[in-house]
Amino acid sequence: MTRDELLARVSTNPAVCGGKPCIRGTRIYIAIILDSLAEGATPAEILQQYPSLVLEDVHAALAYAAELAQENTWRLTAA
Repeated sequence: MTRDELLARVSTNPAVCGGKPCIRGTRIYIAIILDSLAEGATPAEILQQYPSLVLEDVHAALAYAAELAQENTWRLTAA
């Protein structure tokens, strides 16, 4: 899956989760996924805890964080 395809899985809709980035079609914040990874959870553990997610959603959260770290925020707000 390409980076753009991964980023398309992220939603920042003001009507959903107060506009905080989440996985499209869910109310699962990107921050929750990233925090879980930072605390040592494996992608498999995250998927078990949030059965509505798929592995690509975990990858999307990482791609989103990478975009922010590179300060390419124009790509994130253009969609």
